[in-house]
Amino acid sequence: MAQQKIVQTAGRQQLGDFAPEFAHLNDDILFGEVWSRNDLLSLRDRSLVTVTSLISQGITDNSLTYHLQEAKKNGITRTEIAEIITHIAFYAGWPKAWAAFNLAKNVWNDDVKGDDAKAAFQRSMIFPIGEPNTAYAKYFQGNSYLARISESQIPFSNVTFEPGCRNNWHIHRATSGGGQMLVGVAGRGWYQEEGKPTQEILPGTVIHITANVKHWHGAATDSWFAHLAFEIPGENASNEWLEPVTDEEYYKLK
Repeated sequence: MAQQKIVQTAGRQQLGDFAPEFAHLNDDILFGEVWSRNDLLSLRDRSLVTVTSLISQGITDNSLTYHLQEAKKNGITRTEIAEIITHIAFYAGWPKAWAAFNLAKNVWNDDVKGDDAKAAFQRSMIFPIGEPNTAYAKYFQGNSYLARISESQIPFSNVTFEPGCRNNWHIHRATSGGGQMLVGVAGRGWYQEEGKPTQEILPGTVIHITANVKHWHGAATDSWFAHLAFEIPGENASNEWLEPVTDEEYYKLK
């Protein structure tokens, strides 16, 4: 790999008169030498390390925005940054990840073009909408989309529902452990367990679903909706799909 020299002038432009030595260290040493050693680590790798370090310290100011922009230039995709920040959350803290997502969403929003409702909804969240959820379409009323975010540690996906879409009543079976956790990402939706009142799901809402409990979830009638679905490990785990949620039940919800 040919070594690429990084040219940085921000230090001199902002601090040259006030702190010339710091400006020199920032522009000439940090960027001019350390960042320029891309024969040892690629620019993409250095972006990944830097973004991780800043988020882990809770630094979510202009410096993180700058390094997120550089990460995008250095080849980190929208899907990858979503997975990177999600992974960081388990080690550095959930609030730090939320703060980072708010910045990353804006940096990668240009990747989503179009003026239709689906494109507008995608711009409202960092996780990808994914592809039509054809494998499970027979268990949904309306159109849904599925994006697998991670296969390691705790597998999880982003599930997106068009307005009015909901899945059938179903049960996550397991002899021990098991169940599911939902985290609202964007839009507004509903969750209900059999025999209990319906719960509204908004961005940041966390729903813990115990194994062997009958339930359903989906979008509100007037809103796109997306949630992360975490698969909780369990013994003899399986899904049992049941009857649809009736229009009479669903359209009573406001």
